[in-house]
Amino acid sequence: MDLDYNGGNTTTTNKRVFHRIGSGQSVNDTSNQHNHQHQQNQKVCYHWRAGKCNRFPCPFLHRELPAPPPHAYLNGGEGGAKRGFAGNDSSSFSGRRGGNSNYSNSRGRFGNKGDIRGVKRVNVEKVCNFWVQGNCSFGDKCRYLHSWSLGDGFSLLTQLEGHQKVISGIALPSGSDKLYTGSKDETVRVWDCQSGQCMHVINLGGEVGCMISEGPWIFVGLPNVVKAWNTQTNTDLSLDGPIGQVYALVVGNDLLFAGTQDGSILVWKFNAATFNFEPAVSLKDHKMAVVSLVVGANRLYSGSIDHSIKVWSLETLQCIQTLTDHTSVVMSILCWEQFLLSCSLDQTIKVWAATESGNLEVTYTHNEEHGLLTLCGMHDLEGKPVLLCSSNDNSVHLYDLPSFSEKGKMFAKQEIRAIQTGPGGLFFTGDGTGQVRVWNSVAVPTAAT
Repeated sequence: MDLDYNGGNTTTTNKRVFHRIGSGQSVNDTSNQHNHQHQQNQKVCYHWRAGKCNRFPCPFLHRELPAPPPHAYLNGGEGGAKRGFAGNDSSSFSGRRGGNSNYSNSRGRFGNKGDIRGVKRVNVEKVCNFWVQGNCSFGDKCRYLHSWSLGDGFSLLTQLEGHQKVISGIALPSGSDKLYTGSKDETVRVWDCQSGQCMHVINLGGEVGCMISEGPWIFVGLPNVVKAWNTQTNTDLSLDGPIGQVYALVVGNDLLFAGTQDGSILVWKFNAATFNFEPAVSLKDHKMAVVSLVVGANRLYSGSIDHSIKVWSLETLQCIQTLTDHTSVVMSILCWEQFLLSCSLDQTIKVWAATESGNLEVTYTHNEEHGLLTLCGMHDLEGKPVLLCSSNDNSVHLYDLPSFSEKGKMFAKQEIRAIQTGPGGLFFTGDGTGQVRVWNSVAVPTAAT
């Protein structure tokens, strides 16, 4: 998938750039650099360890050695099958329960950073406001970032402009060469992946609360309705029933789930004969709005403004457990291997694992300095899992799993509410200004011996 674009740097807005997606070249390399002594190929960067490396690319490692063995977190379940991230795909969650649970060995697996306890927060981790405006007089000597990212392993490809309010959903339906973005400006924009141009603007008459794709289908959560579009047949359906804004959508077990403002989770089942979605049931157990949903291990997990996560059986659609360890809104949940990850405005990411009884308990808590908004998982070019987590300080952290060592950071003018992965190492972020950014995973350079 190729995408031509105009350079997003405010100082080069008139310069046409013709990078191609997958080229591995960055358009926002910072000019701030520092000198490293000649060291061996696999040397850990001293400045990264101190939390202040801003060299792009840095010839040294931005992670601790020795790295966790790949099989420790990439192989799970029977036969060592590789398990990845996919919130809508139950295969990403090993679902081990009862006697097969490895819960007793999972403690200590997360957050093992060796001699590092997280990256220190220093002034350099702030984007220069004057650089954003195109008039920083300090140039290379500026103490602040002249870049929208910090770290290696990823690069900014392009910026898509057009939305006027916060991006609330990004979708890439299967078999389509179009990117769909939804916003609280009451529109969905359709972008051509070859040219990078906006091809269509769909006015919906209500704020887009969320948007997902499943196969050729796109589902859009709006006030009091869910829109369902099939990009192959051009089917356009309106699913009535929600009360208030639809904040979360997920598909699992041939069922469509919608988390709504009144605390209900509405369920539809697809009828292949009529090519329609038929109402099945409404799950009512949360006391306040449901804002996050994920499916894994034959379970539905729902996060709410009421601070709880509820675990539902996909077979019986009954609530089988309520998790109450968070102390604020559960903004996002994610399945990875046999673990459930959740983030909250209480400034924590919690990792949940099954006990011998099958119930989930917190096995690790990662603390941050700001409220957390969105989780997304992907693999880097080496096949290693990476967790992306946005926070309300207008940034996204990239963490290696299971160590939670920080490997990079992305910045925006306003907080990032939508993160979506794509093919070939691509991923997308959407922020509060309505800007969508396209990023690409790149190989981490190593120093020559």
